[in-house]
Amino acid sequence: MVWKVLIVILVILVILLAVLYYFGNKLQKKQAENQAQMEAMAQTISMLIIDKKRLKIKESGLPAAVIEQTPKYLRRSKLPIVKAKIGPKVMNLIADEKVFELLPVKKEVKVVVSGIYITAVKGARGGIEKPQPKKGFFKKLFKK
Repeated sequence: MVWKVLIVILVILVILLAVLYYFGNKLQKKQAENQAQMEAMAQTISMLIIDKKRLKIKESGLPAAVIEQTPKYLRRSKLPIVKAKIGPKVMNLIADEKVFELLPVKKEVKVVVSGIYITAVKGARGGIEKPQPKKGFFKKLFKK
């Protein structure tokens, strides 16, 4: 009796792992295609960073077409939004998580932009300051 239950559970786990493996590969291929597309559209632009915040997509000030295209489960999550002046125009852009920390506020920066997505920082006037790594709770505790 116990063996039959264990075998049924094992079969269910094997089927679940196979399904996850299949969908994981599918999503990985899709991500690789999107990355290649973004690299093809990338261009270097000089811009003045006015402000940067983490906002919900509805509060971000992005175009309505962008908001409509985002999946419903992502609409409540907060995105790294950068308000920048590109030439005479002020635009709201989405930044990559790694890039968002490096962007200095109220400075002119050369960045790589793909559509409305900031993918990399090339340079800034006065240099780019790397943020200090945040110390964890235990490091602060042991330092005292």
